[in-house]
Amino acid sequence: MLARYIDHTILKPTTSHIEISKICGEAIEYGFAAVCVPPPFVAIARQELGGRGGVKVATVIGFPFGYSVAAAKLAEVEQALADGADELDVVIDLIALKAGDWTLLTDEMRLLTEKIHRAGKIVKVIIESGVLTDEEIIRCCQVYSGVGVDFLKTSTGYAEKGAGATEHAVRLMRAHLPAGIRIKASGGIRTAALAQQLIDAGADRLGCSASVEIVTAQPAAGGY
Repeated sequence: MLARYIDHTILKPTTSHIEISKICGEAIEYGFAAVCVPPPFVAIARQELGGRGGVKVATVIGFPFGYSVAAAKLAEVEQALADGADELDVVIDLIALKAGDWTLLTDEMRLLTEKIHRAGKIVKVIIESGVLTDEEIIRCCQVYSGVGVDFLKTSTGYAEKGAGATEHAVRLMRAHLPAGIRIKASGGIRTAALAQQLIDAGADRLGCSASVEIVTAQPAAGGY
């Protein structure tokens, strides 16, 4: 069943309370794994879900570009945890990656991961695979598995056109990650066929805004 793989997602900057209520209701109805919402809506999503259906509340940190300093990301993490987030999807600093500053990347994610894990919550690190070389993706697998993150996630959905989830990236990540570290594929997933292909490639979770269309096999018109 595809629904149990899906983080039902809305992250557009104009998101409204009404839309949060809607996706929370859909997550309960269809049995999605989580809702992924903008940070200001974490507490509201928690209230809307009310613990029903086992649906988790996920949010994003350093989103969408990841180049805020570690102290700013840590403040975001602290607020998200205080508001009741179960899972935190953290965007890496791509400027540091492209500059080859793996020490900064390691130190940043270690700081955030330790904070999140002390709270008993889940950390997913977004590497933006669509703008990385295979060698950079492999290095991310090595670095972030060493830090002990729970998931590597392909994409924000906000990078360059065509830079969303691909089977190739998922397979590459699966081949270079320990079995205990899971993969979340996101960005451009709008059909049940693509969703299943990504799961078959090794994805354990999918980030989708077209979640209802995917699980009901209806055409989806765009989105995250």
